[in-house]
Formats: sequence, structure tokens, C-alpha cells
Amino acid sequence: MRVILRACAAVLIWGCFGAAAAQAPVQPIPQETTVERQVRALANRDTQIGLYLNVLPDCTSGPLPTIRLVTAPAAGKVVVKSAKAKATNYKACLALEVPAYVAFYKAPPEFLGDDALTIEVKYQGGRTEIQKITVKVSGPGGQQKI
Repeated sequence: MRVILRACAAVLIWGCFGAAAAQAPVQPIPQETTVERQVRALANRDTQIGLYLNVLPDCTSGPLPTIRLVTAPAAGKVVVKSAKAKATNYKACLALEVPAYVAFYKAPPEFLGDDALTIEVKYQGGRTEIQKITVKVSGPGGQQKI
């Protein structure tokens, strides 16, 4: 609102009363990006597949994004939990601790192979990120049976 008042004051000098108030606010153009990535996981173990936070230029936390599971994995399950993220030397922030969401994937004990899921992350201001995640699930390793 302050920006509109400053613009109106500049317009009043030229004698065009109300011209600035009649203009509609400029809405940002929504941006959508798609990210594809792979994650390795062990069967029957929680594996972190995403960390979602919002750090403002002054090193404080902004509103957290909205997260939606667009396509569920065929075999495993996805859970999102609230957490506190701690970081050092992140952008201009020497040290910070902010709220975050952490997404986890867990495959059933008998599942081995690839599983796929899609997560939509919507940030304040209209930016949307579609994350296509392939989870490569393996067993406990090449253990020999006795």
C-alpha cells in the first residue's frame, strides 16, 4: 500500500488525481519448473527424499511451501514431517535454524527395484516445482548366507 501512496503523490504533482489508485496491482507470473532426480534407498527403511524450507534474505524463515503428493509410489509410502533445519554458510547466512518439512520414503521389506512418485511444491508468490523422484530400492547388500 505504501508504494501506491508514493506513486499517487507523484501523480498529484502533475494534476492527475486518482490515476494511480485506478491501476490494478501487478500480479507475478506463476513459474512452474520440473525437477527429475533419483534417490537410493534400502527396503523397509525411512529414506529422506526431500527437504523444504524458505529462507528470506535477512536469514529468517518465510512461509513454508505447500506440499502435495501428485502421484503416489506403487510400492512404498511417502510421509512428510515437520522439522527444524540447521545450516551454516547458507547463502549470506553464517548460521541459521528455521522450520522445515522433510519428506521420507519407505518401501515394504520384500520390495526391490525402482519406485516412482511425483511431489508438487508450491511456494508463496506463485512459484511451483514439480519433483519427479525415482527411488532405487535395494536389499541389505551382498551378504553371504551360511
